Amino acid sequence: MQAETLAAMEAIKSAIGLLRKHVGWDTALDRAAGLEAQISSPNFWDSQENAQRVMREKTHLDQQIAAITELETQLQDQIDLIQLAEEENDTELVDEANAELARLAETAGKKQLESLLSGEADGNNCFIEIHPGAGGTEAQDWAAMLLRMYSRWAEARGFKLETIEESDGEEAGIKSATLRVMGVNAYGWMKTESGVHRLVRISPYDSSARRHTSFASVWVYPEVDDNIDIALEEKDLRVDTYRASGAGGQHVNTTDSAIRITHIPSNIVVQCQSDRSQHRNRATALNMLKARLYELELQKREQAAIDDNATKSDIGWGSQIRSYVLHPYQMVKDLRTNVEKGNSQAVLDGELDDFIEASLAARVGSTRAQDGG
Repeated sequence: MQAETLAAMEAIKSAIGLLRKHVGWDTALDRAAGLEAQISSPNFWDSQENAQRVMREKTHLDQQIAAITELETQLQDQIDLIQLAEEENDTELVDEANAELARLAETAGKKQLESLLSGEADGNNCFIEIHPGAGGTEAQDWAAMLLRMYSRWAEARGFKLETIEESDGEEAGIKSATLRVMGVNAYGWMKTESGVHRLVRISPYDSSARRHTSFASVWVYPEVDDNIDIALEEKDLRVDTYRASGAGGQHVNTTDSAIRITHIPSNIVVQCQSDRSQHRNRATALNMLKARLYELELQKREQAAIDDNATKSDIGWGSQIRSYVLHPYQMVKDLRTNVEKGNSQAVLDGELDDFIEASLAARVGSTRAQDGG
C-alpha cells in the first residue's frame, strides 16, 4: 500500500481509538443495555420526567456507539477494497478507494472533535450577546456585521435562532443584540467565540475614505434547563423597564415592555424586549441571568475562566481573540490558534468552522495538559 494510504488508515484508527476511550466503550455498551431494559419496563412512563431523561441519555449513547461502529465498518470496507484492487492491479479502483479513505479520515477527525463537546453544558442551547466598543457608528456597524455572521453560521448548521433583544444604532448598526441559538451542542460549538473581535477597513461612513479600526465584544453562555437550580434573591436584583426599540410594532414602541435586570453582586446585566408582554420579557431575562450565573460556575469548575467573567473587560486591544482585515489586504486571523483565512467576506458570511474547530481543539488540549500535570 502507498504511504499516504497507510497514513490515512492510521489516522482513522487513532481517531476511532480516541472515540472509544472517550465514550468508555465497554461501560457505554453496558449502560445502553441497562437503559434499554428500563425502557422496556411496563412502568417506564409512570414518571414522564424520568422517562424523558432516560430517553435522552439512551439516544445520546446510541448515537455515539453507532458513529464509532460505522467508522470501523467503513474503514474495513475500504481496506478490503484497496487490497482487492491492488491484487488485480486496478489502479483506477485504488485511486477511488484512496479518495474515499481520505474522506473517511476527515469524517473521523470531525467526529473526534465533536466528542470533545463533553462539558457539562456543551449540549445546551446558548445565548450570544454582541456589544460594540467605542467609536459610535463604526463600532455599531461592526457589531451588526458580527450579528449577521453568527446568524449565517448558525442557520447553515441547522440551528434555530430567536432574537431576544436588539437595539438599533444611532445611524447604522446596533447598540446591542442577544440571540438565542437552539440545537444540539449549540453552546459547545459556540463557547470559544467569547471575546473581542477587531475589524480594520476603509470606513463607508468616512467621507475621506480613511482606514478605521473597530472593536466589538461577543459573549456566549449556555441556557440552563429545569434540572439546574440557580438561586436568585430579590434583594440582589435591580429591575428597570424601558421602551423597546426596533421591530415589534407600534405597541412595543409605545409602552415600557422591555426589561433590564442587574444582578448587583456580580454586576451582570441582561435585557429582553422580544415580547409585547413585560411579564414574559421579565421571565426570559431571569432565565438569561440564571444562564450567566451558571456559566460563571462552569468556568470556575472547568478552570477556563476569564478573570473578569462577571464584568466585561474594556473592549480594546487587551482581550482580542480574532482580527478581521478588509484593507489594505484581506485576512481573518485567530490570535489564539493562528488560523488564518484570506477570504474575509466568506468568513463574514458565516464560514467559521475552521476557527471554531481549532479553538475547541486547543482548549481541550490545554485542559488535558492541565489534568495530566
